[in-house]
Amino acid sequence: MRTTVGIIGAGPAGLLLARLLHNAGIDSVVLESRDRDYVERRQRAGILEQGTVDVLRAAGAAERMDREGLRHDGIELRFDRRRHRVDFPALTGGRSVTVYAQTEVCKDLIALQLQEGGPLLFEAEALAVEGAGTDRPVVRFRHEGVEDVLECDYVVGCDGFWGVARKAVPAGLSRTFERTYPFGWLGILADVAPSHDELVYARHDRGFALLSMRSPSVSRLYLQVPEGTDAQAWSDEEIWTELERRFETDDDWTLQRGPITQKSVTPMRSYVHEPMRHGRLFLAGDAAHIVPPTGAKGLNLAVGDVVTFARALAHRRRTGSDELLDAYSATCLRRVWQAERFSYDMTTLLHRAPDATPFDDRLQVARLDRIASSRAAETDLAEAYTGFPIG
Repeated sequence: MRTTVGIIGAGPAGLLLARLLHNAGIDSVVLESRDRDYVERRQRAGILEQGTVDVLRAAGAAERMDREGLRHDGIELRFDRRRHRVDFPALTGGRSVTVYAQTEVCKDLIALQLQEGGPLLFEAEALAVEGAGTDRPVVRFRHEGVEDVLECDYVVGCDGFWGVARKAVPAGLSRTFERTYPFGWLGILADVAPSHDELVYARHDRGFALLSMRSPSVSRLYLQVPEGTDAQAWSDEEIWTELERRFETDDDWTLQRGPITQKSVTPMRSYVHEPMRHGRLFLAGDAAHIVPPTGAKGLNLAVGDVVTFARALAHRRRTGSDELLDAYSATCLRRVWQAERFSYDMTTLLHRAPDATPFDDRLQVARLDRIASSRAAETDLAEAYTGFPIG
């Protein structure tokens, strides 16, 4: 097989890249190791920044998102039993975010790719990227029990942290930056209407809690738990009781309970691989960087990466210049590090470390008080949350 761009991974990054390239008249082939059902069911992020929403609309992939997605114009911070709303449009010149699950983004992009785009091969396991430093890289892969080779002009690795793409970057050229956190998130899906119409981020002496949603009838909630926690060790009753404690306020707000349909624990880590390009191989999304979910940046960073690549390749097609392709890594990393900074700030602002002291607790409350009382501090949070510029 031969194509201009070989894309490894049919998550939102790989699928969106295929769509952007198709719209630009550039052919591609997408290889996905899992089957279609798995890709369309795996639960991941649910918050789309303003820039991501704009990109999906421009790509012709937003019809269902605009119909079913939930626009949010703010978030609520809770601490010391107090409530403070951050008004995004008022602080950012009109920007907002949209609640629309990654699974739904993937469903929409898969349907478009199969209907209009180039080949999308499910259960096609990428085995290796070879010749990344040449002008004819190849991806060795196995599909339907047969090994094959995809010859490309460019390869984009959208295959996540454990994929093969990053392994093709020579160790001597790689630098990695990493931080792990001594806690994780116990997340649940529950068949109950959300108890608030916007996301609620709660700082509590017992640990962080987040109230989110997937739809008007499905709630998504999280509890900070110790690293290595087994989700099944928590009963439904224990989860709801702990959530109620951490969301407590001095007014009459109440948390609505419902049947829990899913439980899982998400580890918390920060990771960046530099560079994000080697020769004709480009890394995107979790293949190059991971952020703790507190800042809602993972999916949105991946979108920024593939938009940057698609623009750079289209520029080369128009002008013959490799300038933007050569700048890919540096361009993406500027945005990545801002997102890493914001995600770290949000994580340390709201989570209680196992060895936290009373001094640490007071500092957290002081930081939250600053956001609640300073328009400048509040604006900094709102601008970062609704999204850094792409490119």
